[in-house]
Amino acid sequence: MAVTAAGITAFRPAEQHAMHRALELAQTDGVPLGPNPRVGCVLLDDNGSEVAQGFHRGAGTPHAEAAALAQAGEAARGTTAIVTLEPCNHTGRTGPCAQALIRAGVRRVVYAQADPNPVASGGADTLRAAGIEVVGGLLVDEARAVNRVWTFAVEHQRPFVTWKFATTLDGRSAADDGTSRWISSPAARRDTHRLRAECDVMMVGTSTIEIDNPLLTVRDVDGAPDDVQPLRAVVGLRDLPAQSRVFNDDAETVHLRLRDPHEVLRQLFARDRQHVFLEGGPTLAAAFLGAGLVDEIVAYVAPMLLGSGRSVVADLGIPTIAEALHFEVTDVTVLAPETVGDDTNIRITMTPGLKGN
Repeated sequence: MAVTAAGITAFRPAEQHAMHRALELAQTDGVPLGPNPRVGCVLLDDNGSEVAQGFHRGAGTPHAEAAALAQAGEAARGTTAIVTLEPCNHTGRTGPCAQALIRAGVRRVVYAQADPNPVASGGADTLRAAGIEVVGGLLVDEARAVNRVWTFAVEHQRPFVTWKFATTLDGRSAADDGTSRWISSPAARRDTHRLRAECDVMMVGTSTIEIDNPLLTVRDVDGAPDDVQPLRAVVGLRDLPAQSRVFNDDAETVHLRLRDPHEVLRQLFARDRQHVFLEGGPTLAAAFLGAGLVDEIVAYVAPMLLGSGRSVVADLGIPTIAEALHFEVTDVTVLAPETVGDDTNIRITMTPGLKGN
């Protein structure tokens, strides 16, 4: 490691390689997407050779640093710890990683992302106070991307909201008679279940329950529910029919008798939820858009026209084209038909832009 003339830390190639490996470890298959961040750790000796590695396997399990230290044993003394997230400084279900690194005799710590959680942050200062060399910022953008939703939720103190809808070419989510099956293709529906599995809340309004009576679960190709399910959240003041399918035993359901989207997200965040998959109808979508609480949009566009019917979003109070909501397209994927006769759907992923030009 050296410091350039501009004062910018230059990391050793071995440290950069180890951080890439730590990021891979953090994303190991089977690691939950929440509520805790995904973290990887690699220990290096003075020659830059790997001594041990570890990753966090989910809430209540040893953190990445603790897993790597356990694997290394006495060999951890004098090593450099490469960690994707600043070592934590608090005692929760497990002890503080900063203290574990100090006890193990680690000489240097290189981390990617500073911990945005005020409850757990401060590990770097604790390590420095113990005489350990600490440097942060290595591959920080890559590390933030690994924990995109967790980072957003902690920094904004509310869940990240993904609004998903299926639409015809003319922006209709259902025909005049209310029918909407199937605007989205089988490939799009399968893709939707993949995205549902990445969230910890499925949200709709009371009207969607009354009209469509959905299950709101993550299901496999055979239609069986996955073992781990998001919370099903229904928003609205009206009572729900007792026989609604969201009340089955496949997943937990909460009825939030609220109108204010901010309060909805506040209550869900208090339940330790970080990613809302908004699949509600036009009224709920308009409420969240109007409140500025949609962070990502996933639209499945079908090659069909209805000419009339239910719009994907209700009135947003926009009187002129100059005040239209604009979005940045971040991905366009063509979902090819799975069988002959199916439509080709296009998945468009967007992030909100500014109102007007």
